Amino acid sequence: MTIDNRIQVVLIDDDPHLRQALSQTLDLAGLKILPLAEAKGLAAQLERDWPGVVVSDIRMPGMDGLELLTELHAQDPELPVLLITGHGDVPLAVQAMRAGAYDFLEKPFASDALLDSVRRALALRRLVLDNRSLRLALSDRNELSTRLVGQSAPMLRLREQIGALAATKADVLILGETGAGKEVVARALHDLSSRRNGPFVAINAGALAESVVESELFGHEPGAFTGAQKRRIGKFEFANGGTLFLDEIESMSLDVQVKLLRLLQERVVERLGGNQLIPLDIRIIAATKEDLRQSADQGRFRADLYYRLNVAPLRIPPLRERGEDALMLFQHFADEASARHGLPPHELQPGQRALLLRHTWPGNVRELQNAAERFALGLELALDNNAADGAVGMTVEVVSGGLSEQVENFEKSLIAAELARSHSSVRSLAEALGIPRKTLHDKLRKHGLNFADGGSSHTDELD
Repeated sequence: MTIDNRIQVVLIDDDPHLRQALSQTLDLAGLKILPLAEAKGLAAQLERDWPGVVVSDIRMPGMDGLELLTELHAQDPELPVLLITGHGDVPLAVQAMRAGAYDFLEKPFASDALLDSVRRALALRRLVLDNRSLRLALSDRNELSTRLVGQSAPMLRLREQIGALAATKADVLILGETGAGKEVVARALHDLSSRRNGPFVAINAGALAESVVESELFGHEPGAFTGAQKRRIGKFEFANGGTLFLDEIESMSLDVQVKLLRLLQERVVERLGGNQLIPLDIRIIAATKEDLRQSADQGRFRADLYYRLNVAPLRIPPLRERGEDALMLFQHFADEASARHGLPPHELQPGQRALLLRHTWPGNVRELQNAAERFALGLELALDNNAADGAVGMTVEVVSGGLSEQVENFEKSLIAAELARSHSSVRSLAEALGIPRKTLHDKLRKHGLNFADGGSSHTDELD
């Protein structure tokens, strides 16, 4: 059991008369309080980011105020703890202040002194938690940029959507082609959510045989079917308290879809052969490479399940829609592979860059990652746009549009790729591209790019 975040002050004093008097003072001031007669067990009931303050007497049977202070600060050193002391306990209170107590009040004290100290402590607590939230948001944003590499408009929008959805309890439907990175997005949603300390369970519905899919997902009791000799906990139940990622949901049979719909609506699971409804605290992230609305219209997917899942859809753009990210992604994966294999990193040559930018990436990020791995190992950069025919080599497909449009896109991609290399100044960026700074300024403006995207904000050097 945890203490409600609406509680602003936990007041601890073993003297019932003083506890009642102080409670009245705080209550009349409009503060939400929780009066307690003892300190033991309080730390276990307070979450680290609990937004209140603790007011405690020092001398109490069992756990005293100093012991409480030590236990609370082991969990959160920035939690304000105010201590109440008798006249003879002042040296003890000074010791407590050195140990990190926010304030101490010597009996007898005026009600206004207590209120003033509590209000200042609450203001400090709000500031501390605001700063924590900001640091967490910045950390999450940086982590998300590392996981989902790219500075194209579709990727910026995707990261923004993930950041917004991660903090909610909503189930999510991820839409994306094979190899686009659906599980990466699902893990990011989990790791940036309040469920990050719970399990993340990933299961590919398309890889499960129809005969075992229900047992795998929902579990079974002994004797539920031939060969079921002992109880099995299903994936949904195993993910309790965390997130279950269900990929290729379009491959589930209509019978299993009915059970999934019930689970989504009621948040309970019933094992095969069992009668007990087991409550679940779980977030479902489903993923598909198909148009489920079309599948529902054709009777291959339940329409009610589609509408239940489609509350928070998240579309992953295929790599061909964010071509300017290809070089950044390729270098990212190549550097990772080089470090993993203990090899020196390789630099892409101009011809190789052009090849990567022209390629249409039918296998999306997965194909690019495999190509980067080969490159890091010193093998030939072989890209295949005709995998169905078994073609191998450096054959590429030219992007759509006339020559002028292709040249413009190629130029923009090259500049965006250099921006991603985090140049320390505009001068170094211009030198890397082999053009004057004035020309670079004009091209950045023409393509809607900004030097700040490359890790600096010194755009004044352009002028």
